Amino acid sequence: MIEAVIVDLGNVLAFHDNVKLFSELAALYRTTPERLRERLEGTGTWERANRGQLQGDALRLALAEVLGHAPEPDAFVRAWSCHFALNPPMVRHLERLVGKARLVLLSNTHDLHVAYPRPLLPVLERFDGLVLSCDVGLIKPEPAIYARALELARVPAHRAVFFDDVEAYVEGARRAGLHAHVFKDAAQVPAQLAALGLPHLLEPD
Repeated sequence: MIEAVIVDLGNVLAFHDNVKLFSELAALYRTTPERLRERLEGTGTWERANRGQLQGDALRLALAEVLGHAPEPDAFVRAWSCHFALNPPMVRHLERLVGKARLVLLSNTHDLHVAYPRPLLPVLERFDGLVLSCDVGLIKPEPAIYARALELARVPAHRAVFFDDVEAYVEGARRAGLHAHVFKDAAQVPAQLAALGLPHLLEPD
């Protein structure tokens, strides 16, 4: 019997439009989306941000060093989180799971990327734990980050299921012993849980 449901944030609970993100940020930094992406990924800045090594305004300044221009802090915060949109059907699923299964959020993310959608997702306050890469210094698909999520869920790996939109992170969860699905649509989740023996969990009380 599955006792815990572990979910990603981006493109599961909240959609993120990376085309919009890179377009808005590139305009602020007076560069192109392609060069911005290259600077974020090629210099390791993206990974450092996810590991919590560039918290808050430190990310804006790190990008300024490699791009040669520093936008205003408030403008950066707005652009950095401009690309989120909630996924209401998945949010409703998790609201129905409260009290029926252990719930844990597991996300590769930056602290400012958590700060924006969190007030819009009050269900997170009812989760049993949040494993945020920027807090723990670990990133998916490293085995230790799945272990941290299981610690908070207080279940062995075979009693947990994980939903993420990235195949590599789902494979990492499977290597750690969890049941795992590549998230594509909230409409698929009830059947996926039912296949694990949980047909009742998403039924309204």
